[in-house]
Amino acid sequence: MADGFIWYELITNDMDKAVDFYKKVVEWDVRDSGMPGMTYMLFGKDSKDVGGMMTWAGAGETGMPPVWMGHIHTAKLDEELKSVTADGGTIVKPAQDIPGVGRFAVVSDPQEVKYLLFEPGGAGAPPSRLGQGDAGNVGWHEMLTDDAAKAFEYYSKHYGWEKDFAHDMGAMGAYQTFRMEQPFPSGGMMNRKGPGMPEGIPPHWQFYFNVDDIEAAQKRVIDAGGTVTVPPMDVPGGSRILQGIDDQGGHFALTQGPKA
Repeated sequence: MADGFIWYELITNDMDKAVDFYKKVVEWDVRDSGMPGMTYMLFGKDSKDVGGMMTWAGAGETGMPPVWMGHIHTAKLDEELKSVTADGGTIVKPAQDIPGVGRFAVVSDPQEVKYLLFEPGGAGAPPSRLGQGDAGNVGWHEMLTDDAAKAFEYYSKHYGWEKDFAHDMGAMGAYQTFRMEQPFPSGGMMNRKGPGMPEGIPPHWQFYFNVDDIEAAQKRVIDAGGTVTVPPMDVPGGSRILQGIDDQGGHFALTQGPKA
């Protein structure tokens, strides 16, 4: 079975503002995790957690812009860290324990795209999760990088992902969709440079949060003090997407699935 993203994390600067913004925009339920020694807020829908929020100060950093990060599941963290470095990746933050939860590490792939690895702890049953298309969950995982073909080779080798359709984007090149543990596409990769691509985009993962109505969500973004950088638009497959910046300068994206 392939390993996929199982947790999403916002690292921001003002927790109260972040909670207020995303509760309004994505309509998440947010609660304090009760983690000793720091404020870590959990978000999700219908009593099913999708991810968490923390501050840069809580992570021991200052002066950093807000950023969304994703955790990829691994059953053997120490072995995977060795494999990442052997294939040209980097350990950004060594493995750490979260008592009663599991272990994590921050890494970057060979093209300097950061992500986290998470090894769950304990022998209990995993918590129930939202479906990929459910409101509030991450419905799409998108990577912009320097060489999408090499990026796919890396993630396929390490986590078992499989190619799906490749969409011809004209001058912008191919948009390669892929499957993780699901039997249907859950993300796409494309090159960040080339004709038709904006200048200055760093290599990164972008996560699209599901909403029921993209136009209504656009209004919520603006009303909450955010900025819409890519207004609602159709994408192949019948979905509609929006990209924006929250009221602290953090980039995010929303998606509405195809209409029945």
